Amino acid sequence: MPNLHNRSKRNKYFNEIDSGIKKMKEYHSRDLILIHHNDSDGLTSGAILLKAFTRAGYNIKRFCLEKPYPAVLEKLFARTEGKMVVFADFAGGIAPFIADLNNRKNLVLILDHHTAKQTDDPMVLNFNPDFFGFKGDRDISASVVCYHFAVCLNPRNKDLVHIAAFGGIADFYYREQQIHSFNLECFEEAQIAGLMRKEIDSEGEQFYIKLGSREVNVVSFYPMLDIAGGVGYYGKGPEVAINLLLKGITDENMLFIEKLKKVKEKIFSSEIEKLKKGGLIVGSNIQWFDTNTGLKPMGVKMIGIFCNEIAEMDFIDQAKYIAGYQKIPDLIPGFGSITIGQTKMSMRTSKKLSKAILHKEMPGIDRFLPQATINLGGFADACHSIAAAVTIPVGKERELIEEAERLLKEEILKGKQ
Repeated sequence: MPNLHNRSKRNKYFNEIDSGIKKMKEYHSRDLILIHHNDSDGLTSGAILLKAFTRAGYNIKRFCLEKPYPAVLEKLFARTEGKMVVFADFAGGIAPFIADLNNRKNLVLILDHHTAKQTDDPMVLNFNPDFFGFKGDRDISASVVCYHFAVCLNPRNKDLVHIAAFGGIADFYYREQQIHSFNLECFEEAQIAGLMRKEIDSEGEQFYIKLGSREVNVVSFYPMLDIAGGVGYYGKGPEVAINLLLKGITDENMLFIEKLKKVKEKIFSSEIEKLKKGGLIVGSNIQWFDTNTGLKPMGVKMIGIFCNEIAEMDFIDQAKYIAGYQKIPDLIPGFGSITIGQTKMSMRTSKKLSKAILHKEMPGIDRFLPQATINLGGFADACHSIAAAVTIPVGKERELIEEAERLLKEEILKGKQ
């Protein structure tokens, strides 16, 4: 077992999970609503919890969300009482807001790894390694948090370790040819179980995972999960991804994803041409653009993936933060028509800027973007140092960039003092 962090912090983290599971088992209801993110980390998180809660005999209703939008949460808690509500791979930063909406009507569990806020409400249990000094953008993915929870619930769930490790490698942890801490620990468990393996070639470490009867390269394959959950969000994409993780890769689900991939490539190529022809606005430290509805019919997760894909292109300034907007449709799968009235903004960094952030030479996105968003009446959740997503009322896109630039400059000046 690798030497992770301070042992007492590790023990406190697992003790917190154990105490929460005890409270869950004592709760009077067996009805459970599971809500998870739609990227590779969120889908692996959802798959792990779906399997664990099914084995435990809970009556599960599952929803896949791109973000825990306030309008969606308001609708959810207005019609939900006497149940368990579980969030995976988001919501850690809005626990107090969730507590207010819930009003102690349900037992709420939040399994997240983003920057978190605690609440003293006994009916909202926020299991987040952030509270114990573990970094959500390096040490542990949401899938690994969910795996820890699943194994504490029942050791039988150790057979899901490869799914956890898959999410850990996929969600911004494959840096400098390494994975770290709890993510590495999960991979090593999966390796011992014969569910994953590692090879070393000229490009460094390559990780492989068995999904059913097939083996695939993790780094090459996880974008396919993002495509299923993002491009296919308004269709059967998330369902296909969950089935793929739990039942294995088939020709049918791969054909489905390949069709989605072609849709993505066509739309992305069109948007890249728009940026090259003047669609990219360059500021002091942030370069940005607004796709509006240009990425339709894909889900708004795709604006972050688009930012990732253009980050190293020659028309992008490698020293500046990259921000992109995508309008959120007033339709949420599983919830129907809901007036959102928001635009999603994703911010990413190039490899060069990511390295500077990780070495504390430049401020992380989570140091300025969430506050800028809140200052303008927006919604900030699921923010990391080199990747973040927020929503802002339609019409405030440029204003958010200006506020983010202002706070970012302040952070840069602090770093120079």
